[in-house]
Amino acid sequence: MGIGDDAVQVRAQGWRTLASLHGMIENRLERALTGAAGISVVEYTVLDALSRQDGWHMRMQQLARAAALSASATTRLVNRLEDRGLLTRIVCADDRRGIYTELTPAGRELLDQVRPVHDEVLREVLDEAAAVPELTFLVRALAEVEVTASG
Repeated sequence: MGIGDDAVQVRAQGWRTLASLHGMIENRLERALTGAAGISVVEYTVLDALSRQDGWHMRMQQLARAAALSASATTRLVNRLEDRGLLTRIVCADDRRGIYTELTPAGRELLDQVRPVHDEVLREVLDEAAAVPELTFLVRALAEVEVTASG
């Protein structure tokens, strides 16, 4: 193996490690959020992303990026959440082709109810992952990102 091959292997191992941590977190959050409020991780992600916006709304393409979904998957998800009364769509006054998505009061209420569950499970999983030697450095890196973002 040459130097280039070694770099590829290191990147691949890093990706596998990151995917492992992501899988641990997503599986635990999925079970907890579904059990507590009947919502999936991606539904929570959308509600949370909307709650963090000034005016409580986002364009559909922004929402797709925030949830890491395709445009069509975002539309299906928004349809489901709209059918449940958790969000609504609003036509953009400046550009009639643009559509904003906004939390409803029921969406805010559900998010307020389930956010502590999300945060607690995330903390628990990261604490557990910190004890796994292969994952320790990623958990530390996440803590550093958190400190940088809040400071």
